[in-house]
Amino acid sequence: MERTAYLEQIKRHLRVQPICAILGPRQVGKTTLARQFAKEYNGKVEFFDLENPIHLASLETPMLTLSKFVDYLIVIDEIQFRPDLFPILRVLVDDPEKKYTFLILGSASRDLIHQSSETLAGRIGYIELPPFTLFEVDNSDKLLIRGGFPRSYLAESEDDSFLWREGYINTFLERDLPSFGFDIPARLMYRFWMMLCFYHGQTFNASEIANSLMLSDKTVTKYLDVLAGTFMIRVLQPWFENIKKRQTKTPKIYFRDSGIYNTLSSIRSITELAKTPKIGPLWEGFALEEVINCLQIKSGDCYFWSTHNGAGLDLLTFKNGKRIGFEFKYSDSPKITKSMNIAIEDLKLDHLYIIFPGKLSFDINEKVTACGLDALKEIKI
Repeated sequence: MERTAYLEQIKRHLRVQPICAILGPRQVGKTTLARQFAKEYNGKVEFFDLENPIHLASLETPMLTLSKFVDYLIVIDEIQFRPDLFPILRVLVDDPEKKYTFLILGSASRDLIHQSSETLAGRIGYIELPPFTLFEVDNSDKLLIRGGFPRSYLAESEDDSFLWREGYINTFLERDLPSFGFDIPARLMYRFWMMLCFYHGQTFNASEIANSLMLSDKTVTKYLDVLAGTFMIRVLQPWFENIKKRQTKTPKIYFRDSGIYNTLSSIRSITELAKTPKIGPLWEGFALEEVINCLQIKSGDCYFWSTHNGAGLDLLTFKNGKRIGFEFKYSDSPKITKSMNIAIEDLKLDHLYIIFPGKLSFDINEKVTACGLDALKEIKI
């Protein structure tokens, strides 16, 4: 499957900067996307896979090796294994007499690969590659139960998809996290990850989880940071408005892939999911991720808002100078609520979208639109 929108993003970044970084979880399709881009690239290409021992050995002398590829597109996969390369990249791209172009791929966030933002400031553009979205596939029920990881979504059967996700989780815990430098017992992280299923779409209560696992608040917060930094969990920060109301200051958490959530919750089919009380919160988190990814909203521009008297907004974002709000309702008859009216007034929203299951889209009034999740393409912000 060719992910055209992301190919265009790579082109746009490399027109402006000499380095483009594609970040996203393991097995999301970063290497495939890079190879698709390289195939269309008008010039020579050289690949380095830092999980390949031969390629890794060739970069023992990185300046000597990389400096040979003037006027090439140089692709470096799994860059998180060699963050010491970033200063070398800076020296090469700053050479006024030679042209170097880099496409680097990483399975950890900028915060975990922190050197890139410091060393390459002004020289690098970032693309966050999510699993498949509704803009790329046409079956929302299948995407909801299997999630968007390519091998999970494209599996021949529900059982095959579930089996792949079980293997993915085990590999992530037993191999990937240690390879990223995290010394966390796999079984303990698994228990923590499963416990987060009960907090999906809710504020993160570190003390409650710490007591259950007999750990410190600091340790469980560290575990959450690790899952967020490897794109498994979204930590949605609260927004504070200058109003005379007490506002929530604790972040909310969401599973970024519904298929991973279903696997940890032992939900194998859409039929099983429909019978559980988890369907509402899971769908709302699923819809939130689809809005963020399909409308290409930067993670740093995403917030929720909540007051202690019950008013709130599921997603607040700022785009093109406008304040846009989103509410997610697992309902076939979306309506404006008192909480929504308070959010529109207190946050001075330019527009509010109520996202619900379905394909219809209609204006409720001049400031509120009800939009079916399958009609996201109609939203222009």
